[in-house]
Amino acid sequence: QVQVVESGGGLVQSGGSLRLSCAASGITFSLYTMGWYRQAPGKQRESVARITSGGSTNYADSVKGRFTISRDTAKNTVYLQMNSLKPEDTAVYYCNAEHRNLKYYNYWGQGTQVTISS
Repeated sequence: QVQVVESGGGLVQSGGSLRLSCAASGITFSLYTMGWYRQAPGKQRESVARITSGGSTNYADSVKGRFTISRDTAKNTVYLQMNSLKPEDTAVYYCNAEHRNLKYYNYWGQGTQVTISS
């Protein structure tokens, strides 16, 4: 059974930092591209940051230079370090695990709330 579980959300003041964690089980973690997405009220879910199985990363323009995605294959965990947080970063943050070979595998976590107060 595949599980993708986020943690680390919370309420912080503008300018503060948070680190989100996402633990995946039931998959061969090293093969998966892991991503963080977010959805603010009334808005579509958007990609925040992704890291491939080889360690390549990409970021949304809105978070470049402030957020860092990383992965620890030994712990089957991906992290999102968020610095210099802004009120517009307020959203539910979701972790995603994606892999393609002959089939397409795509798993989502339940989300963790991040709220930034001004």
